[in-house]
Parts: sequence; structure tokens; C-alpha cells
Amino acid sequence: MATPIEIGLLLLVAVAVIVAYVVLRALKPFIINAVLGLLVLAVAGFLGFEVAVSPIVVLVVAVGGIPGALLVLLLAHFGVLFAPAAAGLAFL
Repeated sequence: MATPIEIGLLLLVAVAVIVAYVVLRALKPFIINAVLGLLVLAVAGFLGFEVAVSPIVVLVVAVGGIPGALLVLLLAHFGVLFAPAAAGLAFL
């Protein structure tokens, strides 16, 4: 016979599983966008473009996906934002 504590724990675990499923389902598009965007940044790095990957870059790429990655690449290429630090300016 199941005790009330066991039934309460079972209900608690069931609620935790449902909450985890809902949260992961909501975060899935952001995770996919971040992975695809970082893949675009990796391919661009292989082709010679340099971008300083920071939490802001990951956030822009996660929200924007591939267009966000292209925006980051354009801004880094023109030296507006996200450009890697120059090695000669390290002493400043």
C-alpha cells in the first residue's frame, strides 16, 4: 500500500518532469538557432573572417539565428563591433 508521502513524491516528480518538458520545448528554438549561428561563424572563421565570440555574440546569434550570425559577421568585418582585439594593442 502506498503511503501519502510516496504519493506526494510521485506527484512532485510528475510535476517536475512536466515543467522540465515545457521549459526545454520553449528553449529548443534558441538552442537550434545558437548552434546554427555558431556553425556559420565557424565556417566564416575557416574562410578567413575573424569574430570575437563573447556572450553578447552568442545572444545575438541565438535570438537572430543565421541572419544574426550574418549581422555579427558584417559588423565585425567593418570593424563596428565584435572585431577581435589586435595583438599589437595588447599593451594599451
